[in-house]
Amino acid sequence: MGNGIFANCCRHVTDLIFQTCSFRSTDERSPLLAKSPAGCTAPPDVSKPYEYAKLYPDVILSNASNEQLQKRAEYGHNSPKEGREEVARACVNSCLEFRAATAGLLQQAQASCALAVLPVDLERESETLLNHARLLEACQGCVKLEDVGLDCKTRNQEEHVVPADKTDASPGMPVVWQQNQDFFKREEALNFKPLDKSGVPLDCRAASPYLGSGDTSGSSECNASGKMEEVQKAQQAVLSPLLQDESAHLTQVTSTCYLSTDPAVCPAGELSCSLYSEGSILLSKQKKRKRKKKFPFLEHPSGMTLMNGDGLHESLKEDKEVKQNGHEEADPGDDGNDQEVIVIQDTGFTVKICAPGIEPFSLQVSPQEMVQEIHQVLMDREDTCHRTCFSLQLDGNVLDNFAELKTIEGLQEGSVLKVVEEPYTVREARIHVRHIRDLLKSLDPSDAFNGVDCNSLSFLSVFTEGDLGDSGKRKKKGTEMEQIDCTPPEHILPGSKERPLCALQPQNRDWKPLQCLKVLTMSGWNPPPGNRKMHGDLMYLYVITVEDRHVSITASTRGFYLNQSTAYNFNPKPANPSFLSHSLVELLNQISPTFKKNFSTLQKKRVQRHPFERIATPFQVYSWTAPQAEHAMDCVRAEDAYTSRLGYEEHIPGQTRDWNEELQTTRELPRKNLPERLLRERAIFKVHSDFTAAATRGAMAVIDGNVMAINPSEETKMQMFIWNNIFFSLGFDVRDHYKDFGGDIAAYVAPTNDLNGVRTYSAVDVEGLYTLGTVVVDYRGYRVTAQSIIPGILEREQEQSVIYGSIDFGKTVVSHPKYLELLEKTSRPLKIQKHKVLNDKNEEVELCSSVECKGIIGNDGRHYILDLLRTFPPDLNFLPIDGEEMPEECKKMGFPKQHRHKLCCLRQELVDAFVEHRYLLFMKLAALQLMQQKANKPESSGVLENGASPENGTEESQKAEPEDSKIEESVTGLDRVKELAETIASDDGTVDPKSREMIRNACKAVGSISDTSFDIRFNPDIFSPGVRFPESSKEEVQDQKQLLKDAAALVLSCQIPGLVKDCLDHTVLPMDGATLAEAMHQRGINMRYLGKVVDFITNTPAHAQLDHVFKIGLSELITRSAKHIFKTYLQGVELSGLSAAISHFLNCFLSSFPNPIAHLPADELVSKKKNKKRKNRNLGNADNTAWASMTPQELWKNICSEAKSYFDFNLKCESIDQAAEVYNLQKITLLREISLKTGIQILLKEYNFDNRHKPTFTEEDILNIFPVVKHVNPKASDAFHFFQSGQAKVQQGFLKEGCELINEALNLFNNVYGAMHVEICACLRLLARLNYIMGDYSEALSNQQKAVLMSERVLGIEHPNTIQEYMHLALYCFANSQLSTALNLLYRARYLMLLVFGEDHPEMALLDNNIGLVLHGVMEYDLSLRFLENALAINSKYHGSKSLKVALSHHLVARVYESKAEFRSALQHEKEGYTIYKNQLGEHHEKTKESSEYLKYLTQQAVALQRTMNEIYKNGSNANIMPLKFTAPSMASVLEQLNIINGILFIPLSQKDLENLKAEVQRRQQLQEAIRSSEQLEPEDSISEERQTETSTPSAEVPPAQDSA
Repeated sequence: MGNGIFANCCRHVTDLIFQTCSFRSTDERSPLLAKSPAGCTAPPDVSKPYEYAKLYPDVILSNASNEQLQKRAEYGHNSPKEGREEVARACVNSCLEFRAATAGLLQQAQASCALAVLPVDLERESETLLNHARLLEACQGCVKLEDVGLDCKTRNQEEHVVPADKTDASPGMPVVWQQNQDFFKREEALNFKPLDKSGVPLDCRAASPYLGSGDTSGSSECNASGKMEEVQKAQQAVLSPLLQDESAHLTQVTSTCYLSTDPAVCPAGELSCSLYSEGSILLSKQKKRKRKKKFPFLEHPSGMTLMNGDGLHESLKEDKEVKQNGHEEADPGDDGNDQEVIVIQDTGFTVKICAPGIEPFSLQVSPQEMVQEIHQVLMDREDTCHRTCFSLQLDGNVLDNFAELKTIEGLQEGSVLKVVEEPYTVREARIHVRHIRDLLKSLDPSDAFNGVDCNSLSFLSVFTEGDLGDSGKRKKKGTEMEQIDCTPPEHILPGSKERPLCALQPQNRDWKPLQCLKVLTMSGWNPPPGNRKMHGDLMYLYVITVEDRHVSITASTRGFYLNQSTAYNFNPKPANPSFLSHSLVELLNQISPTFKKNFSTLQKKRVQRHPFERIATPFQVYSWTAPQAEHAMDCVRAEDAYTSRLGYEEHIPGQTRDWNEELQTTRELPRKNLPERLLRERAIFKVHSDFTAAATRGAMAVIDGNVMAINPSEETKMQMFIWNNIFFSLGFDVRDHYKDFGGDIAAYVAPTNDLNGVRTYSAVDVEGLYTLGTVVVDYRGYRVTAQSIIPGILEREQEQSVIYGSIDFGKTVVSHPKYLELLEKTSRPLKIQKHKVLNDKNEEVELCSSVECKGIIGNDGRHYILDLLRTFPPDLNFLPIDGEEMPEECKKMGFPKQHRHKLCCLRQELVDAFVEHRYLLFMKLAALQLMQQKANKPESSGVLENGASPENGTEESQKAEPEDSKIEESVTGLDRVKELAETIASDDGTVDPKSREMIRNACKAVGSISDTSFDIRFNPDIFSPGVRFPESSKEEVQDQKQLLKDAAALVLSCQIPGLVKDCLDHTVLPMDGATLAEAMHQRGINMRYLGKVVDFITNTPAHAQLDHVFKIGLSELITRSAKHIFKTYLQGVELSGLSAAISHFLNCFLSSFPNPIAHLPADELVSKKKNKKRKNRNLGNADNTAWASMTPQELWKNICSEAKSYFDFNLKCESIDQAAEVYNLQKITLLREISLKTGIQILLKEYNFDNRHKPTFTEEDILNIFPVVKHVNPKASDAFHFFQSGQAKVQQGFLKEGCELINEALNLFNNVYGAMHVEICACLRLLARLNYIMGDYSEALSNQQKAVLMSERVLGIEHPNTIQEYMHLALYCFANSQLSTALNLLYRARYLMLLVFGEDHPEMALLDNNIGLVLHGVMEYDLSLRFLENALAINSKYHGSKSLKVALSHHLVARVYESKAEFRSALQHEKEGYTIYKNQLGEHHEKTKESSEYLKYLTQQAVALQRTMNEIYKNGSNANIMPLKFTAPSMASVLEQLNIINGILFIPLSQKDLENLKAEVQRRQQLQEAIRSSEQLEPEDSISEERQTETSTPSAEVPPAQDSA
């Protein structure tokens, strides 16, 4: 299957040597699709772009440090040939830092001769690019990379532009124009026709049947056929060919070109840097001819986040889809490939629907859809939504609901389908009532606030006043100034200290729903007595209309009618008239005029909402604030609460779901081709999301005491539960199981470690090896683990079941050949070493996992593994071992430290980074020996021997560093090493002993487990208490111990400094605790190192520029410490005291009130007798009122000691006020962080934290407490692969192809995830970006609107990513002349930013520049200045006063002063800017000249003004006044500046430039063809490509590298 997460494991032995590891850009500003380990293999001073340049010469990254490349000026080049050598030399220079420089890749860098466009720093690049001479020179340049903000003087020569016909520029799109040998062939082949109807529905998808989600969430209003034309135009615009034929260019005198640098362009952050491996993703020939068709959805699935890891791809051997040479032609032997394309090729057609009571209408359908999906669409359409019980008939034949349309005989274009009303059953009647209730509640947000049924909030429409597309048409002339009220609310202005909370959830007008009925509920007369059943009565309803009429309704098999019952008398006879109607709505329409009017208005409003506001999300997103809601009567909600609505049993036959069977069966689905893989991934995803929802409900029921234990007689902590075929256990050390590891604390940590293990093994996806469905839920202070149940495990003792591993931590150990075989397949991607341990009888037992990992064969014959808590090796920094000496770096920083438990493991990302680091070392050492051999020097094996057990990698690096004079040689040296290693691996006996010795020494030095190839693995049992190793493996164990020490040292010497450096470069821009944690985890740094990270920042010389990270780190330290205390605090609270206890805790934590008093539950409610009885039920302490005695002083003292003991950080504060003052923290931000971490929901109102006379919170302010859920995240691997490839294409400048691939990815993501998912959000953002580049502003607006809605719904309304999305949307609104909307969106983004962090953040400067520019455009000069000057101050603080960002800021401020005619101030600012340009770029630079011209102009204006003033003073009213120019900025100039600050540049190209470019492109093409025909692609390169995708997420089908050694 395409989950090639670990496709690279299937390499030939040849490639075992070069286990390349992925590099990722560290762009944090967009939802990172797959978090992958950021290997920090270089010391912090090596600039990231260089690392990438060497590995992936054609890939451009976005967003890196601003001052990095200045140091690299010496690598500039003057002519193509020299340039290439220079880059090669630069590569080698850091090659000894970075494995990427292996010679094969250097050759490729030369061979591919790609023309590069470097993304440009927002300030400096603008000028460099306008320099035409250099532009053309750049055409011949070689590839070099850089991240967004690199200010590199030499860059000018390397920049090259992409001509595009219809091309505007995109905010921040790194672009490379790569020149492929079959470039023009491909342009022709992929020439785009607009998608046929079936392929269109990116816009209309939510509405049409083939939108997919089988649950009716999609809206029907957006009829696909209606929007066809529009969409086709949009598609044509998106896909307009990038390079048309020459004649087109000749007629076009100038063209624009774009270059840009915004991180947001890499929706996947890290992922964006994968080199496009053409064969694997490009549509095969057949796909080029036809569009792919979307698959219909089965049912709305629920989403998951992504997962890292490597994995084994079993079916790769059969599935070779990728030609290794990178050409796009399919392998002639790959018939399967063509086959799979045909399967999904059919086009859609239109059918006519005839329903009772309305005009017939047309509906666009696809052959793959099921009849069921047409049902869903009809149940969602405004005019048919009230029908649920009907069949569809074609020529009098009833269609089977689960039949695919293509299988139905006679169904074709224009067929008429008749909607026929069917008789009701009890089930159908219930479904009907539930559906009507859902329609009545469709605008009511209470489900979203209460966190039920996957509803979540979105507020975008409040700020855009409806759908942007419509408002765009409505306000074509949105530019009239007088219409725009630009004044922001007071709290949004720079410098405001007010942080209101109510603005977070503005009240939506539609939320005051029109009342249709007062009450709709089940009648107390249910169920019908036997004699009435015989008359067809199914159930009774009780309704009170708005007119206050009380009626009883009978639901019968024929429909609904009024009966004569009252509240107290049962009389089931039909009333007169009875109004028998097939639909409840039709009946209510007849008895209540208000219902008729309001229901129809409600449905109109419902279908006007954007579909993305209504579709359910894949996972429940909880809101930490909610307004006071009225609790209305709701029969369906009541019924759901009191019937055991176990696992959606109303939708499936049979009662409860067998979760284990579903989870394992979906994994066993075939995965040979794309349709099979899509079906498999969709099923896996759907079952996982359903399982997560069920497990969450069950865990809450367990803690709330609503589930009976299976061992009720035992002490509460030891109880276990089974509910809905899910097994629940509590996070306590039940039978002293974890006694040696830290008792209850270890038992609390073990479930999350186990979940990480399950994640990893599921990602490797080895056929035949099964893991349990696992969800970890934290709720009310308890941790509950929910697991699916292995068939038969409850019928026998654990001792009998376990046939592999140990049930007592290594005393008795057993093994099994089948398990060894299965686990060995995972050992390579997971870097786990096969090893032997001794059991209690001193027998050797072979294992391929940690001893705790247990293997059990279920009654279903499947091989399960469980207890994967030690999948990864221990972290020795937190595991002091007697007699073991730690490396120097660790000792310096005070390690090893005693941690509160002994289950600290290294993260998978860290393991990957470590292997990467060692690989470089291996190459360096071998190359060094080769060079010594060449120079006939005596071989200095001393270096290697000393290096054999290094304290950590750096020692060897220093020894291995050759002098500069040897750099040239080292290129060939590395080349030779690679060849040699390959030859040795193939073992053909031709290698001379010296070379063998050389590789052996290098292997030994880096700790490889093989003598002939590089292969590093860890033994997870090292340092496990109770595990003993046989004497024979003593040496191996010693080596393993050393490896673990080196890995522990790497965290401190490389990863933490690397993270801090990335923050300093603004490559990583955390905005809150979650984004900081994400950045740390990507680099393999556990949260327990947070104190060390904050310390490191404090000791960094430029720590003022890291102020934002320091603050986020501190508030994270404080809130995490408070969370630890809160957890045990809550365990001592019984349910009746919960809101009082939580409000008391929050008062102690955040209120300035010195002595808050807790309110205990009123005495009369607490019966003494009952209390005694219940004591045993309570999970926590026996004293249920101990919590009430907590004081603020005590809590803050505990927080400080917790921060010291857990994070090893000294907090210098004894109260919240001191913390806020000393560290400049916002109390509202701390409230948000603690609420999100603990699941608290508070009332939406203004809280006064500083009032010393009364406490901030009362118990009425605590509305709810939600669970915090962790689960596995299945992936859409093929979709993800398309997405990555699309990004790579876009970065190489092939916009048209990139666009196709991204559209394809969107299709596939929709297929697997349904309509809502964080990865779809990233896809939409990139599409919007491309539309903007290509000049299609309205399409950009439409796609970005979807991205914002999705981000709000899936991530949260104030998530940092949502803030980013708002900013992009504002830019596109401005480009569409919707100025007031753009301002509203920017103000919203600024408010959210203030709430989440505060004002003092580098991102705030960009936001304020945007706001200032828009205000300047609408001539609000004073307001504009407030924002621009604030941006200037922030830029100066975070980028240094000499930075180019600051120069640009000065220029923007000067422009506003000029418009105000305050020339003195304008001159002052422009001079500052000019000085910076002159010092940084030199006098002759384009930008410096521009600034100088502008200075002259300002001086003339100032002099003219002065003259005029003098004239007035002198001559009074007779003065002869010269007219002065006061320029109001044009919208075009404002948009140009907006593009620049957001990272986009326009470059005008003359016709001559274009012709030169064309000639150069052709010349390169011929050159490349010659090179390609003469040599094959190095296998190493393809491995790098695979590896690049591999650790991030599953890649599609990447076959094993071919054996070209």
